[in-house]
Amino acid sequence: MPRRFVDISVPLETGIVSDPPIMLPEIEYMTHDQTAEQVMAFFPGLKREDLPGGEGWAVERLRIATHNGTHLDAPYHHHSTMNNGERAITIDEVPLEWCLNPAVKLDFRHMDDGYIVTPGDVEAELSRIGHDLQPLDIVVVNTSAGAHYGQPDYLMKGCGMGRDATMYLLERGVRVTGTDAWSWDAPFALTAQEYARTHDPTIIWEGHRASMEIGYCHMEKLSNLDSLPGHGFEISCFPYKIKGASAGFTRAVAIFEE
Repeated sequence: MPRRFVDISVPLETGIVSDPPIMLPEIEYMTHDQTAEQVMAFFPGLKREDLPGGEGWAVERLRIATHNGTHLDAPYHHHSTMNNGERAITIDEVPLEWCLNPAVKLDFRHMDDGYIVTPGDVEAELSRIGHDLQPLDIVVVNTSAGAHYGQPDYLMKGCGMGRDATMYLLERGVRVTGTDAWSWDAPFALTAQEYARTHDPTIIWEGHRASMEIGYCHMEKLSNLDSLPGHGFEISCFPYKIKGASAGFTRAVAIFEE
């Protein structure tokens, strides 16, 4: 049976609004005409004119955080513990069986920026698309942020998955989720406004902190979720293996059997 692949990752790039200023990635591009000397250094006596077209190789040097680009957060990012007191696993310890499974898309693009999604919202959307959650389903959330990636207002866009909505998923066996927004939670600036009003610290990163009760992973900065149906496909999101790290880059892909 033929398969169709849909890339739901964003490219790592500079010069766009993808993260707060303190976290923006830096990429130094070294082109073929700049690196001939690098090749020549490995082979004493080699001259530039001996190389095809006088060219070396193309190489890029990166200064990045593990949370730049499309990435998978490990439970360790959320807190030092998970599952009510166990040591939180790091990205190199995430079970591979979590990372390739049938997937579900919840369409919350109509929700206001900063809105906190509830279990009732999740139930209503699952009913609308006609899907009963199964253990290890990968659940991705399509928010208003997806259409604003790289634009000046990106960090202010999208609803957030609240603690209760996240627990609703985790209690049914979901272990990987994802969003096209910058954070699984509501935009920080909008949460800060609510915190200034209530001084309630439990609203800060509440969706992430659900991992303290049931450890899970989530993807952030997904793309093309608007092109996906509610269900009927798989997602592959194996993370780059970084020892002891809180996250790993992933080339997240939706896979359709056709």
